[in-house]
Amino acid sequence: MSVTPNYTWDHVHIRTPNVEATAQWFADMLGAEIVRAPGRVNIKLGDAMIFLAPVTPDMGVNPPPVTPYQGLDHFGLSVTDIDAVAASLKAKGVEFTKEPFTLNPGVRICFIRAPQGVSIELLERNEKYQ
Repeated sequence: MSVTPNYTWDHVHIRTPNVEATAQWFADMLGAEIVRAPGRVNIKLGDAMIFLAPVTPDMGVNPPPVTPYQGLDHFGLSVTDIDAVAASLKAKGVEFTKEPFTLNPGVRICFIRAPQGVSIELLERNEKYQ
């Protein structure tokens, strides 16, 4: 008998040359909680964990890719009142790669750039967007 696994999200992993600055960006801009453990700095954003791994020049890690590129393109965060959220993030100096727009009836999105070129989609699903 075949068993279908029940997959649930555990974490996203970001490599960064400045763990502290990356953690602080997520805390300041998105309200994430910085979680410190021996030898680690992680971020809790909503119910999800983001693990931060330090990168040093001797590791041979490639630089961030230039968008668009193949592979993982972005991750999406659901919000309420996307236009107010976007205005708040703009006031904090967050870089927008796509301003808020209605993608499909009932779905409004925008894209922001996090440290190391990480692309984050913010989206709101609401029937008021037609």
